[in-house]
Amino acid sequence: MNIYFSGLGGVGIGPLSEIALDAGHHVTGSDLQEGLVTEQLRARGVKLVIGQDGSYLRETHAKTPLDWFVYTAALPADHPELLAAKELGIRTGKRDEFLAEFLKEHNLKLLAISGTHGKTTTTGMAVWTFKQLGIPVSYSVGTTLSFGPSGAFDPKSEYFVYECDEYDKNLLHFSPFLSLLTSIDYDHPDSYPSEADYKATFRQYVSQSTHTIAWKRDLDYIEQPATDSIWSLSTDETAALPLTGEHNRRNGTLVLKALEYLGYNDAVRNAQVLGTFPGTDRRFEQLASNLYSDYGHHPEEIEATLQLARELSDHIVLVYQPHQNWRQHFIHNQYLNQFEAAEAVIWLPTYLTRENKDQPVLTPQELTANLTNKEAVRYGELNDDLWSEIQVARDNGYLVLCMGAGTIDGWVRERLQS
Repeated sequence: MNIYFSGLGGVGIGPLSEIALDAGHHVTGSDLQEGLVTEQLRARGVKLVIGQDGSYLRETHAKTPLDWFVYTAALPADHPELLAAKELGIRTGKRDEFLAEFLKEHNLKLLAISGTHGKTTTTGMAVWTFKQLGIPVSYSVGTTLSFGPSGAFDPKSEYFVYECDEYDKNLLHFSPFLSLLTSIDYDHPDSYPSEADYKATFRQYVSQSTHTIAWKRDLDYIEQPATDSIWSLSTDETAALPLTGEHNRRNGTLVLKALEYLGYNDAVRNAQVLGTFPGTDRRFEQLASNLYSDYGHHPEEIEATLQLARELSDHIVLVYQPHQNWRQHFIHNQYLNQFEAAEAVIWLPTYLTRENKDQPVLTPQELTANLTNKEAVRYGELNDDLWSEIQVARDNGYLVLCMGAGTIDGWVRERLQS
């Protein structure tokens, strides 16, 4: 099959491109900018273009007709490539449609990891542990990995491990054999107009899963009682894994419980292997001495990551870039005591994406109004002054943590290379 992936450098489409290659399909596509995933795909011989005006798609289709145009939910209905694909009569479908068909074609049992927080790390943990235990596994994870590509297909595998996100209700397109729910809090107000809708979506997702493993706190939150098919875990069941961060130990516990459910019952060996998990990119990733990057952009994620950081250092500087003004309108009252583990907080302007143009942009001062350690906060920009401050803090032995899902990670990496 000749497949064109639009946005193939992204964390959702990129892994599918790798999977399609592994399965023997011809892959091409586009993105708006270069990145780690596009570099990896080029290294595998994939011809791709930076730019999405539709001309490359038309040229490709004229040479070798395309069978499928696969795209992400973030692609607008009037996107030039999508319009061109429809005009040319090419089959179009979102990434969930492609994956659902792939799973059916290869008779794979879906082990899906969903929730508001911790999906990427937990998926990475599961993939790492399967690989180290010698269990054939196919997978898709929403980040780059130090121990393999972000997506892979092994024809010997029985299971497909998938980071099943809730944005655009993507998770409802699947009926997993086994679902792991990491941690659930209301998010993505652009996809869910109310908290009740968010909870109802997760309840529906659980009903579509053959078996579910989740923490009691999260089942209570979505008002889903435990049943014969829903394994409810209490906090005191958290495994004593040699992993930094309480939330990582909870996520690791879910993976251990999944292995137990699937019949891999050497609990000691499973825990030993999981305890060597090297982490995933953008999840408390160490970029340099005393400098870390993290994708977290929700109050609960911030608190959990700072707790992890405090296990390594008593002196933390947090540089935080909020993500999406629309989201901030829903969560700004939740910014309370989550930042207290940081000695200093440098608060940046919100990274704007997929916005409601009628909403006023909340200022850093408005977002920090209710912080319990507001005296530790100062306001900054991604500029030379901030980089100098980061360098001084690092030199003085402070752990500097840069958090956000926007441009902050790329900015830090560029500064380190300059």
